[in-house]
Amino acid sequence: MNRKIVAAAAAAITGAGLVTAIVLTPSASAGQTVSAADQVQSEIVAALSRDLKISPDQARARLAGEQKAAKADSALKTQLGSSYAGSWLDASGTTLTVAVADAALEGAVRAAGATPKTVARSASQLDSAKLSLDAKASGAPKTVPGWYVDAVTNSVVVLANAGGEAAAKSWATASGVPADALRVETSVETPVPLIDVIGGNAYTFGSGRCSIGFSVEGGFVTAGHCGTTGTRTSNPSGTVAGSSFPGNDYAWVRVDAGNTPRGLVNRYPGTVPVAGSQEAAVGASVCRSGSTTGWHCGTIQQKNASVTYPQGTVSGLTRTNACAEPGDSGGSWLAGDQAQGVTSGGSGNCSSGGTFYFQPISEILSVYSLRLVTSGSNPPTSTTTTPTGPTTSNPPSGTWAAGTTYAAGATVTYNGASYRALQGHTAQAGWEPPNVPALWARS
Repeated sequence: MNRKIVAAAAAAITGAGLVTAIVLTPSASAGQTVSAADQVQSEIVAALSRDLKISPDQARARLAGEQKAAKADSALKTQLGSSYAGSWLDASGTTLTVAVADAALEGAVRAAGATPKTVARSASQLDSAKLSLDAKASGAPKTVPGWYVDAVTNSVVVLANAGGEAAAKSWATASGVPADALRVETSVETPVPLIDVIGGNAYTFGSGRCSIGFSVEGGFVTAGHCGTTGTRTSNPSGTVAGSSFPGNDYAWVRVDAGNTPRGLVNRYPGTVPVAGSQEAAVGASVCRSGSTTGWHCGTIQQKNASVTYPQGTVSGLTRTNACAEPGDSGGSWLAGDQAQGVTSGGSGNCSSGGTFYFQPISEILSVYSLRLVTSGSNPPTSTTTTPTGPTTSNPPSGTWAAGTTYAAGATVTYNGASYRALQGHTAQAGWEPPNVPALWARS
């Protein structure tokens, strides 16, 4: 993502409280066993039912609809090109709306099974307007806790604490955001960093504690504010091999020999497999795992948000209502079994709720040339080797085709160009190599 011009930020949250999960176990007839996939699905349904306050049947319908919407949105993003203006799901997670800046393309949206909405500005125009705020982040009023692109209103929203609305509008206008693209909203957000308490399924660094995000070949990804490059970690032991903070909020830890990354996320209790990193739509349900508060779910509110913490500003985050607290920083965010990102910070807690943010996974994998470890593709015990480049055991795989299972390191051709698989996955329509940089790198 072409952004990150600002310099600022840290990430965290305050509060207490932990809700006990209701586990729904699928029944089995005599002589039958419940598959691991069915068990995981049941556990995800239980968490969504609890946190979204919906029935198990509604949760199952929502998950199925969201998976279909993610594929349709990915394909439309490519098809609509510069006229694509964002997308979102309704409150039930069943109806996908795709905005277009050209009314002539509404038919293409309908043909894909989505509802079209013609708007004044494309997604790229909104991103450009928001980028102007990122460039002026250091001059943002202290009463501005953040800003983001809001596809639903086709605008750039600047948040302002009570009494600071006029200053927020003046700063945004002076930064170059067109008046007709700007909305100032009063907010009670007061985001703080997430790095203090000890215990749980975590890793430590010095006197601090954070949560593991996702396993990658050679280690794991986490939040950038959880340690600068060179910082030593414990449980698992390792070294921060790359860290970007402020401006971004991501890092990766190369673990010491003897530690084995797994394509799993702790569900407190039990685990959830990680199958890939298909990005979910705005409005989709998302669940978060962290070493302080365990497993909690909510929905994706907006993407490409900038957040100003006491230490400065972080850009390119995803905004949600799934709660977190100190020590959850760096933890996993999943949409079904698809990795979405790592916990950055937010405002609130798991008792009163609030607004919370995660750093998308795709950028972390791309920046450090990392390969996500997925269920069924767990690597052998880790070494300190940097996970870059294809493996020699994967031969060329011919022309890319949906329905084909590719191993990490496999090579394909698509529209005359060559690509290398960054992680193992089964290809689907909409996941063409140019569309999913988390899965394919041009070679």
